[in-house]
Amino acid sequence: MKFSNKFKKVPYLLQALLNVCLFLLAIALSALLISETWYIVQFVYNSLFNKVDSYYEMLGELLIFFLYFEFIALIIKYFKSDFHFPLRYFIYIGITAVIRLIIIDHDQAISTLWWAMAILVMICAFFIANRRESVEAH
Repeated sequence: MKFSNKFKKVPYLLQALLNVCLFLLAIALSALLISETWYIVQFVYNSLFNKVDSYYEMLGELLIFFLYFEFIALIIKYFKSDFHFPLRYFIYIGITAVIRLIIIDHDQAISTLWWAMAILVMICAFFIANRRESVEAH
């Protein structure tokens, strides 16, 4: 009996460790978000005065910005929803990441088609997850 009582606190300790680590991750992601914002501002400023060869780099950086933003929003939602990660936020992040991949690396048409199919699958999963949540709410 005494042995099992000692381990009842383990989930709470692990939850506290997870919360601290997620908080530190949110701080690191916030710093990277600020850094990315500064890079985008510099890129726009430089593109006003100099001819830029390709805007693909800017678009890729902008999507990285949104990835940081979505991960921070996911962590915020985790704390607001009683330590639960909503599935739809992971789907948002996945769609954004694949769109960035398509924009950055679109040399082979067949791989772009497969990535587009992956986006379609994630959109279908998002639709199913939202239907499930709306059914459970009623």
